[in-house]
Amino acid sequence: MVQIYDFELELHVRDYECDIEGIVNNSVYLYYLEHARHEFIKTIGLDFKELLHAGIFTVVARADLSYKTPLRSGDTFTIKIRVEHSGVKYIFYQDIYRLPDNKLCLKGVITTTSLINGRQETTDVIVNAIEKVVAKRNKTCQDFDRAINRNREE
Repeated sequence: MVQIYDFELELHVRDYECDIEGIVNNSVYLYYLEHARHEFIKTIGLDFKELLHAGIFTVVARADLSYKTPLRSGDTFTIKIRVEHSGVKYIFYQDIYRLPDNKLCLKGVITTTSLINGRQETTDVIVNAIEKVVAKRNKTCQDFDRAINRNREE
């Protein structure tokens, strides 16, 4: 099955991100994932500074990382994101692939939420932005399925 993502960001490993063994330190992956989420959020019309000024605090509630293949100094990689909304949670499925061989290095699920007046709550600003992304992805999936079915019929 083909995985459809909502966003991709290409980065490269810097020497200081590596441990004594020459591989990216496990904690650095969290920074990569956070940076990619922030870049993605900008592309869907959200701004953390504006949210903060509106009294909306976005926070990570859970991080589940599964390390597959280590990245090393000088490697180029891409972080791919798929986002979902569920109740008071905004769930980011984030995968890291080494380039150019597209070897899976990490599978991550980052669960975030928003705090308004100290309570976990959703906000239409975030929910609407995510729902637009999900609708676009669903349309892409439907178009992909139609194309596959057309090819099978030919």
